[in-house]
Amino acid sequence: MAAKSANLYVRIEPDVKEQAEGILSALGIPASNAINMFYKQIILQRGIPFDVKMPSARPLDMSSLSEEQMNAELGKGYADMKAGRTKSAKKAFTDIHTDYNL
Repeated sequence: MAAKSANLYVRIEPDVKEQAEGILSALGIPASNAINMFYKQIILQRGIPFDVKMPSARPLDMSSLSEEQMNAELGKGYADMKAGRTKSAKKAFTDIHTDYNL
């Protein structure tokens, strides 16, 4: 294993750093190891090891809807149900994971 002697200095949003390091800490992975793993994946993949793209759709923020807008959205769902445009919960969750890269 090569000696770790190179330094990397980056500027990152404080809340992003805090959230990421909290998750890494829970996993027992020091941030420096995670960054090293990321760089190794860049080398292996010969590029960024994940898709960098805009989501195909944005989830609807229901808290921003007026009562009329909420009723209209519920009406669309009811119309889909009556027309037979339904899917299983398993398929719905699979689609959500795919559409929002979860």
